[in-house]
Amino acid sequence: MPFPRELIVGPWRAVTVLSVTEVLAWGALYYPPVLTVPLIAAERGWSASFAMSGFSAALLAGSLVAPTVGRLIDRHGGHWVMSLGSLVGAVGLLMLTTTSHPLAYIAAWMLLGVAMSATLYEGAFATLGRIFGPAARRPITFVTFVAGLSSTVSWPVTQLLLDTNGWQSCYLVYAALLAGIAAPLQAFALPRKRVGPVAPAPAEAVTPERGPTLPPRGKPFLLVMAGFTAYAFIPSGLAAHLLAFFQRADIDPATVVIIGMLFGPAQVLARACEFAFGAKAHPLYLARFAFALMVSNFIILGIVGISTPLAALFYVLFGASNGLVTIARGTVPLALFGAAGFGRLVGRLAAPWMVMQAAAPLVLALVAERVSDGGALTLTALFAAVALICFLAIRRPGA
Repeated sequence: MPFPRELIVGPWRAVTVLSVTEVLAWGALYYPPVLTVPLIAAERGWSASFAMSGFSAALLAGSLVAPTVGRLIDRHGGHWVMSLGSLVGAVGLLMLTTTSHPLAYIAAWMLLGVAMSATLYEGAFATLGRIFGPAARRPITFVTFVAGLSSTVSWPVTQLLLDTNGWQSCYLVYAALLAGIAAPLQAFALPRKRVGPVAPAPAEAVTPERGPTLPPRGKPFLLVMAGFTAYAFIPSGLAAHLLAFFQRADIDPATVVIIGMLFGPAQVLARACEFAFGAKAHPLYLARFAFALMVSNFIILGIVGISTPLAALFYVLFGASNGLVTIARGTVPLALFGAAGFGRLVGRLAAPWMVMQAAAPLVLALVAERVSDGGALTLTALFAAVALICFLAIRRPGA
């Protein structure tokens, strides 16, 4: 870790800025819809499925622009692209509060999808890769550690704002935070310099990321893309349906809510452990461990069955696995393919990830309805197994 002064005036101030702005971006753009969309549907007289389709449209729009966002960050820097993304997000939230036409509603969400692509992890990872180069692993881990608190902050704050003034006022507050805090921080406080010899922290003079790298194409790249894309089905699908599965397995609804609260702390704890103890391990091994943990999680649930203790254990392991995979999404491409053109690389990997995110809730809903909840969990487990197989097939450069 750098000295405290470097977190303000040195290259590591990027970590400080992005830690703040990631919490704001995730809290304003990604987490509120689960609470706000049902209210929007009721007020506008739309079906719940149509109202939620706006969020899927946002993810699809984000997937289309992700490669372009990455290239722009490589060329111009995150201080320009991410701040513009925050302003676009503010405009999209304002549109949601004023529009009542279905097409305008979808258009607003697509605008928010563009903002997500520029301001969430993909934009942050690309920015840190541009600033720190091969030494970006520790900064990426630290930012994901802090941003893991976003849901813990966003959901209570969103509910408070909804109870106080309604969903329009809630989104107006979030638009003001993006335009008034996130955008200025990104525009004026993010370092503008590219990779330089002073960027790494003193304790990171030697890191496992600085070994030989692979070209970002061909079989290794396709395996990385396929593995991460397969995994994207899991958090998106389970976030939408897992608590309902547990309720239908006769777990008390209040208990299910408490179990769901275990996800965030488990995610943050796993990232803290990686930050403290994982510096010497190659990120490829981290990804393999995370995917293996998720596969084991499904195996335990399948053998023992759903009960309150097993549901709690599942959520803890799910949170830990997801916390590590989030880090791996930034560090594995950096370690395997190098820092050159890292923004474009992150964007190429983000596009299919976001498409899978958009599709997973609908697919799981159809399987649960037409087959069973067990069938839906089995399908999700197969995606975890595919992700693990893909990463087991990747050879570490120079190994």
